[in-house]
Amino acid sequence: MDHRAFRELVELDYLLCAQVFLDGDRRDAAVANTFDILWLSWDDALSSQDTRRYAWNVLCATVMASTPLRDGRPELGMGAFDTAALQSLADPADRIDQIAESLKLFAAMSRLPGSQLDVMVLRRLWNSPPETVSALLGVPLAAIRSDERHATRFLESVLCPPPATEGNTP
Repeated sequence: MDHRAFRELVELDYLLCAQVFLDGDRRDAAVANTFDILWLSWDDALSSQDTRRYAWNVLCATVMASTPLRDGRPELGMGAFDTAALQSLADPADRIDQIAESLKLFAAMSRLPGSQLDVMVLRRLWNSPPETVSALLGVPLAAIRSDERHATRFLESVLCPPPATEGNTP
């Protein structure tokens, strides 16, 4: 596959993912820089184990280099205003509730390891099927499912901690 065909195939998905981390102009610049880097290293990408994985790693590095950090973790707050869940709501009160929920979720998600964060952004925020995520990231479907399972358990433990017990336990 040539560079231009690859770009046409994945550019929209890359823009959607990058907008979770960056606003419009910085998102566009990061994705454009990703394809510039790929153009310069296209032979390396083609000779890598998986061109899609190589390209995804370049995208992640480029986006993270421009992403604002809070306590060493990516600041994902801007993405809370542009998710599939929010876009499906028409009632303003429901939209406000969804934004508040998304902000909590994004704060917890920022603590996930990179591969789990990638999977959760694509699966949960953009509702991409696991097969699509696997193809985009160049990762086996089993790894996508595993990352999603681990990330979901972590997020549930952070967002829905078990109730505290009271009193003395024998």
